[in-house]
Amino acid sequence: MARVRLSVAERREELLRAAIGQIEERGVAAVRIADVAAALGVSNALVLYHFSTKEKLLAAAFAHAAEGDLAHLRGLLDRRTTALRRLRAAVRWYAPTGQAKGWRLWIEGWAAALREPALREVARGLDRQWKAAIAEVIAEGVAADEFRCPDPTASALRLTALLDGLAVQLTSYTGTVSRARAQQWVDEALARELGLEEAELRA
Repeated sequence: MARVRLSVAERREELLRAAIGQIEERGVAAVRIADVAAALGVSNALVLYHFSTKEKLLAAAFAHAAEGDLAHLRGLLDRRTTALRRLRAAVRWYAPTGQAKGWRLWIEGWAAALREPALREVARGLDRQWKAAIAEVIAEGVAADEFRCPDPTASALRLTALLDGLAVQLTSYTGTVSRARAQQWVDEALARELGLEEAELRA
């Protein structure tokens, strides 16, 4: 069967999705241009035409994944409801016990970023935008007198550190902590940062 002719943008997105799938399956170090090409049934030359090197392909794949995560986060935080509900929805989605996909991808990315400046910049950008968005919603909740938090920026950093650390434990060290216990810790941390009782958090 003949392949459907795609636009340049559509082809790039198809290649990026395939690269993300290969990273999650094989790990950053093991992925080859040939693996991405084979996953789509295209030539190595086509992949190289769009990205020229494996490093550029991988950096673009992580950037694509980051854009998707940030778009979903913005959707959660732009809802017309209280700051507390928006914040809780975002944290629960991002937590490794929630519906966010790709934790294996990001753990691979963090490891590779130690050696790859392009990946490091993508990971840093995602981290910076996530923290800024969470800090902004916390500040909105404080202004609306929904909860108390003397330093939204610091709270966003502490929450992110906990969520990222739990992601490593649940993804890389299966059995170290249960999903139920991890979710309990996330709820406790969020309530503590907002000066609330856990019951108020769940109300």
